[in-house]
Amino acid sequence: MTMNSISRSQIYVLDQDEALDFYVGKLGMEVNTDADLGFMRWLTVNLPGEPDREILLEKPGPPALDPATAEQVRELLTKGALGGHLFMTTDDAHKTYEDLVAKGVDVYDEPTEQPYGIDFGIRDPFGNKIRIGQMFPRA
Repeated sequence: MTMNSISRSQIYVLDQDEALDFYVGKLGMEVNTDADLGFMRWLTVNLPGEPDREILLEKPGPPALDPATAEQVRELLTKGALGGHLFMTTDDAHKTYEDLVAKGVDVYDEPTEQPYGIDFGIRDPFGNKIRIGQMFPRA
């Protein structure tokens, strides 16, 4: 058996419209799928030119979670104790950082040079952490 690629990641959000404002409006992603399935809204975004690598912006609830578990997830997310993690790359970490700061994005870690490159950390409105890195060429 061989795995070919990672096609979709998932993070919890409390408000899908607010998530769209952040991921599309501030980070420059594109809406991939926005479908009302009746029992849930299937909402995915992707980086421009990367439609086969989606992020599902999922509200905690059915069908994935029973009501009691969904409430616990919402409480943990609201407290900042349950955030997903996304990792993205950029060609220029300092410029991307400046652009995101100008858009009012919550930065929790400023650009820092690491052995692998320069990276920094931001948070979405729901506490999910996103690392953005400018990777050094591999030796």
